[in-house]
Amino acid sequence: MTSVLIILGVAAAIVFWAVGIYNGLVLKKVATENAWSQIDVQLKRRYDLIPNLVQTVKGYAKHEQETLEKVIQARNSAMNAAAKGDVRGVSEAEGMLTGMLRQVFALSEAYPDLKANESFLKLQEELTSTENKVGFSRQHYNDSVATYNTAIQQVPGNIIAGFVGYTAKEFFELDASEAAAAKQAPQVSF
Repeated sequence: MTSVLIILGVAAAIVFWAVGIYNGLVLKKVATENAWSQIDVQLKRRYDLIPNLVQTVKGYAKHEQETLEKVIQARNSAMNAAAKGDVRGVSEAEGMLTGMLRQVFALSEAYPDLKANESFLKLQEELTSTENKVGFSRQHYNDSVATYNTAIQQVPGNIIAGFVGYTAKEFFELDASEAAAAKQAPQVSF
């Protein structure tokens, strides 16, 4: 009788232990999904600002139609990747979009009236603020992914993760050109 109680006690302890590990993995997985949704919110805000920026620039830089069309194409590619939840695709598309936005902002140097336009300056400021928020959200997401990926690779979490089908998540990384641009000091002119 006591041996049956001991066996039941050990079995109950193992079940509680496994449930605790599983719940911890679920918590970490949900944290990564929440962190991704924060990136998604900021990217949607960015995507909403871009058409306004393009329209403002069109009025001043009529000869730059090809550049503006490329910005819209890059925006649409990024939106499609984001809609699919494709982390790598979003990362690549965001790199292209960031490069195109740099070109648009560089146009302001060639068009002094555009550079002085209040709408352009406000949109530029909002996009810069949004870029900062995307950066913070990216960092939070990558931290969450690192915690989650570590938990599903360590013993005994890897056993439970394998049993329930949890797999590693991708980091939201900068592509090589975007990483190089991020390391450069910002240009300030008055």
